[in-house]
Amino acid sequence: MKNQFVCPKCSSYLNIGEDVILAAEAEDGRKGLIMLHADLGNYSVKHNTDFEIPEGMRFEFHCPVCHMGLACDVNPNLSKIHMTDPENQTYEVLFSKIAGEKSTYCLVGETVNMYGQDSGNYVDFINLSAVK
Repeated sequence: MKNQFVCPKCSSYLNIGEDVILAAEAEDGRKGLIMLHADLGNYSVKHNTDFEIPEGMRFEFHCPVCHMGLACDVNPNLSKIHMTDPENQTYEVLFSKIAGEKSTYCLVGETVNMYGQDSGNYVDFINLSAVK
């Protein structure tokens, strides 16, 4: 079994194969589905060619099942989903909402693993006791 990604609100599975599927809404109101690679630190993104994702644009992400927002309380530029590994350990995964920004955090207990060249952008906002 590989890592499983789930919605923190409804616990629905979000990944199919190597991709995590999310509903996205751009700052300008355009909406579409995107697929993020399931390997943390791999920033490949798949999307409909007509749903443009310009670098630097901020997106809001939603669960494609329950439609609840996946915003993270620690910073308005981060989203949150849950991940369960093959040993059944559950993690919180925070990732940037800014297109092209490579910044991901995997949290369990008091441990945080950071991924991406821009991961230093939000490290000061990650107060482990505040992430729920």
